[in-house]
Amino acid sequence: MGTNSIENIKSGLSKREALALTRLAAQNRTIITIEDIAEAIDVSHSVAKKIASNLARKKWLDRLKRGTYLIVPLEAGEKGEYTEHEYVIASHLASPMYISYWSALNYYSLTEQVPLTVYAAATEQVPTREIHGVEYRFVALSERKFFGYEPVAVGGQTVNVASAEKAIADCADHPEYCGGILELAKALQNASELDTAKLGTYLMRMGNGAAVKRVVYLADFYDIELENRSELEDEFTTGYSKLDPTRGDEGTHTRKYRLLCNVSESELRRVGEIQ
Repeated sequence: MGTNSIENIKSGLSKREALALTRLAAQNRTIITIEDIAEAIDVSHSVAKKIASNLARKKWLDRLKRGTYLIVPLEAGEKGEYTEHEYVIASHLASPMYISYWSALNYYSLTEQVPLTVYAAATEQVPTREIHGVEYRFVALSERKFFGYEPVAVGGQTVNVASAEKAIADCADHPEYCGGILELAKALQNASELDTAKLGTYLMRMGNGAAVKRVVYLADFYDIELENRSELEDEFTTGYSKLDPTRGDEGTHTRKYRLLCNVSESELRRVGEIQ
């Protein structure tokens, strides 16, 4: 962006608007709220809201959700085409939250797939939304299941991401958010440093017998040793659960695991062969 272009843009800002951007940028902020603007330049909420609206209209801010904005830096060019890291944006769409499911499998390189949707867990219902061509989907979890994450540095900011063990447990709980049971199978095999005792503890703590059965079945199929396997067996529910809930009812029932195996062994073997 040339000097003249920069000066033209600056000339379109009021003193308060320019001051707000300068002070917030100096704090290395990339995503801000109306309250941040009010605090930065010591104005009322209503004045800060007006400033945010004006800056968004002038393409200096990009609205992520009500009251929350992405600062568009100079290097984005005159069209204001810029986006922050997807995980950072997700962290500002819900609180508390943590990245999990298919997104976490990708983060830990447990899948070769790059999901087009960012999947995260939250404690309340958060609407799915699309921002800059990326879909953000939040899975509402009970307090019982909301654990097993840690803060990690992403793009100079801190974002909560599930541990590898919790990501796999979450995927077993909801295979529909990781691309199905075959993606979970890949992840189990690719996780060479997986703490299986922790994984088992997490599964039992979540209290979903179907998730436990899926992991035990896959671990047995691929000869993966689970340290607390006998305890996990005690968690099996009496009813038959689908191995892959994203598929139909065609398959065979296995009494040992109390599962409807609607994914063939040949498919599972092919997954094992390409690891």
